Amino acid sequence: MLRKILKLLTSRLVFFGILLLLQLVWFLTFLTRLLTYSTAISIIFTVLSLLAVLWIIHRGENPAYQMAWIIFILVFPLLGGLFYLFVGNKQPSKKMRRKLEAEQKRTKEALIQEEAVLKGVQQTDARMKGQFAYMSQTCGFPVYRNTQASYFSLGDELFPKLLEELKKAEHFIFMEYFIVEKGRMWDSILEILEEKAAAGLDVRFLYDDLGSVSLLPPGYDRQLEAKGIRCMAFNPFIPLWSLVMNNRDHRKITVIDGHTAFSGGVNLADEYINEKMRFGHWKDTGFMLKGEAVWNYTVMFLQMWNAFRKTDVSYEAFRPKCYHPEPFESDGFVQPYGDSPLDDEIAAENVYLNILNQARDYVYIFTPYLIIDHEMDTALRLAAKRGVDVRIVTPGIPDKKVIFQLTRSYYPSLLKDGVHIYEYTPGFLHAKSYVCDDETAVVGTINMDFRSLYLHFECGTLFYRNSIVADVKQDCLQTIEQSREIQLRDTRQGFFGSLFCAVLRVLAPLL
Repeated sequence: MLRKILKLLTSRLVFFGILLLLQLVWFLTFLTRLLTYSTAISIIFTVLSLLAVLWIIHRGENPAYQMAWIIFILVFPLLGGLFYLFVGNKQPSKKMRRKLEAEQKRTKEALIQEEAVLKGVQQTDARMKGQFAYMSQTCGFPVYRNTQASYFSLGDELFPKLLEELKKAEHFIFMEYFIVEKGRMWDSILEILEEKAAAGLDVRFLYDDLGSVSLLPPGYDRQLEAKGIRCMAFNPFIPLWSLVMNNRDHRKITVIDGHTAFSGGVNLADEYINEKMRFGHWKDTGFMLKGEAVWNYTVMFLQMWNAFRKTDVSYEAFRPKCYHPEPFESDGFVQPYGDSPLDDEIAAENVYLNILNQARDYVYIFTPYLIIDHEMDTALRLAAKRGVDVRIVTPGIPDKKVIFQLTRSYYPSLLKDGVHIYEYTPGFLHAKSYVCDDETAVVGTINMDFRSLYLHFECGTLFYRNSIVADVKQDCLQTIEQSREIQLRDTRQGFFGSLFCAVLRVLAPLL
């Protein structure tokens, strides 16, 4: 019955969208015809487009994003400027910015770097000290010792451990996810959350409304509230307007009692644990933290939660040692971090760029999408030219065919300069990770595309001289064995295919 209702709602939304699109086409046709009859109106719109181009250049954004809009305005000089005014701003709405920035002040007060930890990094490698200092001092996310990490090479491995740790919760559970869908995975988690909420624990759940819009019934947050689970749907979906609202919460975070955290690429839906087959075998990765570094994830969650639903006067009650007074074991250095479209600091991309620029022997990369700007493209090729063994693994079976074709359009220049590219033959690779020189690894939610790097709220963790680094490397090597290496001859697409890819490349920042 519920599926029938959802199908009916979906079909009505599609019908409503088609009607609005037809009205838009009619309006644009009418306006275009009007412009041909009125020189004054034509001049006004041309000036508007010129001002839009100058404004785009003045803002100093990513050159690829600027170029995409400028070309669009040149192709449609009468309407391009007007269209940019409506949908060109990739920043969050003023209302969202105001709420999040107000809560960010408390975040800065809660996240204080211990100088002794940075000095410990410098004693091993001054270059890495600079990397960690950048993330702690400029981006506001401290690096920690006294933290252990466990790596999961598949969502199938992460899931039972997540259930085990959720059952151990005694005080609070915070969860923040992009996609949630009813099925074995979510139903098993929900059962535990209900039990814990009934037992008096502080259980909070935050999900991205657009990420789950076709997977959960309307008003699902209210359903969870009725079960005793405090719930919030981030950036509620509004038909058509949400196409403009690019800023989604793409994070995957679970925090348990302040001392245990899970993150990585795994959402809460059955394909992520291969319970349901969508695009062949689903390859994803994640990790569990136990220790002081969990605090960064706790603060990330609380910042998002309290910005929209004022709950906590102070964050202090959720620190790692509040419910774990015993000392934590140490295993190298761990630095969880977030990235947001609220500022001009492209933290996630800068972490990737620094790894590539400092690599000596190898960098192995997992990414489901390879839609990169000039800086990233240059860094990848330059590393390969320096003799670094750069390997990238992408999906063998795509989830979005057009985006997959766009991903493949970046292959030729990378291959020519010595980057090795592999496609995961068994199915879809959703993992997002870097591993470098047996010392450094990053695992998180951050794809190598414009959306993750510039538009979404994301999170990742930088590991240095932690035992997890060897696990990530081993997983990469095993995955590469299951993948097909792409040769330059495999990238030939013919005239029309190349033309289509060229158009996609221009529009890539807008997709």
